[in-house]
Amino acid sequence: MVPLEILKFPDPRLRTVAKPVKEVTGKIVALADQMLEAMYEAPGIGLAATQVNFHQRLIVIDVSETNDQPLILINPTIISGEGEIETNEGCLSVPGFYEPVDRFQHIQFEATGRDGEPFTMEAIDLLAVCIQHEIDHLDGKLFVDYLTSTKRQLIRKKLQKLQKQWA
Repeated sequence: MVPLEILKFPDPRLRTVAKPVKEVTGKIVALADQMLEAMYEAPGIGLAATQVNFHQRLIVIDVSETNDQPLILINPTIISGEGEIETNEGCLSVPGFYEPVDRFQHIQFEATGRDGEPFTMEAIDLLAVCIQHEIDHLDGKLFVDYLTSTKRQLIRKKLQKLQKQWA
């Protein structure tokens, strides 16, 4: 199987709003497994299908230090959020940049698991932040959208320069 390529900002495909997964099939589960591989290899703690140019509502997350607690969320939706936490967010699609972003500290969300069964769950701190960050990707939004336009333009220019060097 061909390894997944993680799209880099400012690639316009990152702005595509993902469509709901209609049915959890073997293809969706296989993609989730591939996404986990790509995320661990990068290395990262979360990856949205949008970031690998697959525009359906699928995210994978593993915030464990030992990379042994993968979470696959299909059609995730935040039901509620409370509290505020500021973290230095990074992103596999915006490599090398970390900036402060405010998020809910505690969320309740619903999703469908790899088994096709819907569930509801609560998340706090890093897991809550990661879920919000990845759901943003599914909505065509990046963490740089929370920054000032000046800072966002600076990051865009630096990444474009680096991409030219890599090409």
